[in-house]
Amino acid sequence: MQYDPVKKVFGNIVSRNVFFRKIFYFLLDLIFLRAWHIKKILKTLYKREEKLSIFDAGMGFGQYTYFLAKRFPQSDILAIDVKEEQVDDCKYFFGKTGYDNVHFQVEDLTKLEYESKFDFILNVDVMEHIDEDELVLRNFSKALKKGGKLMINTPSNLGGSDAHSDEDDSFIEEHARNGYGKDELIGKVEKAGMKVNLFKYTYGKFGKIYWRFGIKYPILIAGASKILILILPLYYLFTLWFVLIFMWLDVRADNKEGTGIILIAEKE
Repeated sequence: MQYDPVKKVFGNIVSRNVFFRKIFYFLLDLIFLRAWHIKKILKTLYKREEKLSIFDAGMGFGQYTYFLAKRFPQSDILAIDVKEEQVDDCKYFFGKTGYDNVHFQVEDLTKLEYESKFDFILNVDVMEHIDEDELVLRNFSKALKKGGKLMINTPSNLGGSDAHSDEDDSFIEEHARNGYGKDELIGKVEKAGMKVNLFKYTYGKFGKIYWRFGIKYPILIAGASKILILILPLYYLFTLWFVLIFMWLDVRADNKEGTGIILIAEKE
């Protein structure tokens, strides 16, 4: 059983209900370790009162767009996705919640034509889906203003996507690669014309334990039968305290390696 079909089930449930979508975003932020890492670093990059031009490059369900809109209310945000249904859902939700500084478009990252437009680009769990990753990185570099920053979150090649060798199938569907090596990703970013300011491994020894009990096992339960989704609240009732401790430890650890990567680059 893989991750994406189960994620889509939950997404469909909340797609047109504003209240449940807010609860959904809250739960995603609570139980996904990458959200803890991303939000922690974002809070160090920019102050709340700054007026930024922000590009959410591949917004998916829109949970990070929602965080950006709340965190930086003075900023203009453009969020895009290649899937029209995701864009339509986000337009509906954000229209109902009154965030008029956020705009959504259907776009392909390999075909971007922006020049010196954005102060900040956020790219979460997207690069591993794209074969033409170097083209996308060049497009990001071109789209950034001088001094603008790019944040990438993506799996590493050290067990990312729950794959431990090149021959392993990814636990996540639609991946063009299981993960990036440190030198590979830094090299591609620098080749695109940006300077790497931060390379951080996430999902280290504590994060791996969290991943199994917080995400993998519940996904396997939900994937076995839609009926079993009903027992997930009971599962988390007994495991959530344990899971949150390991998430807290991973965020504060100096991971020498990990199955996830966060990279911050700057256009010089």
